[in-house]
Amino acid sequence: MNDTISTSKAAALQLSGLCKSFGSGLSYTKVLHKAHFEARLGELLMLVGPSGCGKTTLLSILAGTLHADEGEVNVLGQALHAMSEKERTAFRAKYLGFIFQQFNLIPTITVAENVSVPLLIQGHSVRKALRKAVQTLERVGLGKRVNERPMKLSGGEQQRVAIARALVHEPTLVLCDEPTSALDSENGVAVMKLLREAANEPGRTVIVVTHDPRIYHFADRMAEMEDGRVFRVLEGAQDIAAHHPAF
Repeated sequence: MNDTISTSKAAALQLSGLCKSFGSGLSYTKVLHKAHFEARLGELLMLVGPSGCGKTTLLSILAGTLHADEGEVNVLGQALHAMSEKERTAFRAKYLGFIFQQFNLIPTITVAENVSVPLLIQGHSVRKALRKAVQTLERVGLGKRVNERPMKLSGGEQQRVAIARALVHEPTLVLCDEPTSALDSENGVAVMKLLREAANEPGRTVIVVTHDPRIYHFADRMAEMEDGRVFRVLEGAQDIAAHHPAF
């Protein structure tokens, strides 16, 4: 793996000619069909489309947690498809942050301990990791809840913990899979404001997979998927509003 990371705004990630299928025989399903996708440093890009169109599969491939059958995956100037499993794991730990629909917090440890996990994976000491975790939780408005267990927090608070965990190691690429679908409108907006702030930081890209039109106005660009392909990319708020007037 090359340690030199591209800082070109046009090259945060590029996926080309991606094909992915699951099953065999009567259960064979082709999920991605020669899909192409690009995201830039310094933007919040939304990936939208109906259920089953391949959004989450595409997100998993660019994260390196799922292998494409065909095509190339270049993330931050690195050929992810050419890395070994060990190299992909190290790459994710250093450069990627993940936010999931169901939070995926560990219920038996404190909020601060949950947030510290990415730093511990990188080899930081427990003391340093917890200190950075508390600082990051303060940034998302949870400085007074650092010693609580996740189940004592509301859904919106748990998602903010998940955001803190995704950002604590200062990743270049933040990947979000339906981060607001389990939240009410108020908490969904609060979560998206935090993600918007994260995307505004220099040299960072935030990608949000969603089918939640309540949050479309937070996007810099929108990639629309259907039948396993990205068929249209909308550039800027006016273009998004023109095609999604209800948002």
